[in-house]
Amino acid sequence: VQLVESGGGSVQAGESLILSCAVSGLTARQNCMGWWRRRPGRELEGVTALAVDYDTNIDREDVKARFAIGVDSAKNTAVLHMTKLKPEDSGMYYCAAGPVSGWWPRYRCSFSADEYKYWGQGTQVTVS
Repeated sequence: VQLVESGGGSVQAGESLILSCAVSGLTARQNCMGWWRRRPGRELEGVTALAVDYDTNIDREDVKARFAIGVDSAKNTAVLHMTKLKPEDSGMYYCAAGPVSGWWPRYRCSFSADEYKYWGQGTQVTVS
């Protein structure tokens, strides 16, 4: 299994960025696809996660209205659309894949990093 992020960069506050995570070795829509970040001086934190086939997602409150996760099934790619970026959004962003928890109708994705087995190498986002 391999996850490869792309799309990071340096932007001004208020601008947008789209991060992509190309997945090989597993089917993205059948797993929890999550985006995580590590901001300077802070712990790794979950940003958002989605399991398309299980119709469940989880979002961090302070980005919920600005960030959106999606999965392009044709390309087996997870995407993070980030809008209205703030300097405090700066950090290394990671894509991760993990199993869906729970059972119908309460499937869920977790913000526990230990539950995500596969990780990308990360892509840097800098907002000034």
